[in-house]
Amino acid sequence: MDEHALKQKLHEGKYHALGIRSKTNITKELVDSAPCLLTIGCFCIGTNQVDLSASLSRGISVFNSPFANSRSVAEMTISNIIALSRQLGDRNIEMHAGKWCKKSSECREVRGKTIGIIGYGNIGSQLSVLAEGLGMNVIFHDIRNTLPIGRAKFVGRLEDLLAAADFISVHVPETNETKALLNAEKIKLMKRNACLLNSSRGTVVDLEALAEALEAGLIGGAAIDVFPEEPTNGDGAEFRTRLAGCKNVILTPHIGGSTEEAQEAIGLEVATAMIRFLNEGCTLGSVNFPNLAIASTFLFETETGCRILNIHRNVPGVLSRINSILSEFNVEKQSLESRGHYSYLLCDVSTNTKDDMMKIFDRIYAIPESVATRLVY
Repeated sequence: MDEHALKQKLHEGKYHALGIRSKTNITKELVDSAPCLLTIGCFCIGTNQVDLSASLSRGISVFNSPFANSRSVAEMTISNIIALSRQLGDRNIEMHAGKWCKKSSECREVRGKTIGIIGYGNIGSQLSVLAEGLGMNVIFHDIRNTLPIGRAKFVGRLEDLLAAADFISVHVPETNETKALLNAEKIKLMKRNACLLNSSRGTVVDLEALAEALEAGLIGGAAIDVFPEEPTNGDGAEFRTRLAGCKNVILTPHIGGSTEEAQEAIGLEVATAMIRFLNEGCTLGSVNFPNLAIASTFLFETETGCRILNIHRNVPGVLSRINSILSEFNVEKQSLESRGHYSYLLCDVSTNTKDDMMKIFDRIYAIPESVATRLVY
């Protein structure tokens, strides 16, 4: 749906959960138009497309699946490294054009070569293991103090990694610090026959600078899966880039994580997290809420009892007022955590009647600082 159609749907007030992919933008206006919305599931890796602050201010928990496609991206990166080292993309194009061009010059094995991984998170570390299994030397650079896997070696300066690696693979999030992380100046530090691979975010590599380096023969090749501007997915969607036609360049339409296994894992992980939030108030895995969970055992062992959840502005005195309300009953479990300007409370309370449950709800709901209150059970 486009934004207008989605806004109309959400405004109907019938929808408690919303599932989206990476191309659907959830703005503050959309969030404010959804009176009943409780949770948003991003069935993808990133959450850049969602206004997380606006969602939190409305008590809407946002979930994603940050790790489910790590293996898929790592495997495709390995396949691209081998393809670039043997110039398989160019040979494939030539054969489809009816040209037989058998050659061994500038074609090499990957064994014994050095891969430099920029960003040693879930994908980067998996890539490290696969590359080492092929006999490659692994070096990596990360802004965090990360434990190396196997024989991988940490490199403190990005410039040193660029100068040492035969293959450079980028796996970082999109932030102000990573935009144009690999610009013309950085690309010039690479070895003459080195290859650059990016399957992270389209803004991380300056593609104009990369094209100039390729056309001048300063580097040996590239594999690019992500772009600063990407068209809406669909058969025949038009796409243009200066990299098209450059020697030994593999271009793919953002398919690093697009395997059946990854999509199934993403679907299960996000749907499960959303269901747990709706049924239990559990926020484990939420990207905008404090991560809280409490066991539901007592609710199933007693005939009466309720679970109340509350999002409120993080100011002094709110918890005291809530506990004053709850002091009339027996509190079985309680957990609270704050994030920035908001706090999230989960509480299990023993009650005698449903009227008592509603009294608890109504009184907590009426607290001026409350953003959202829900009676889960």
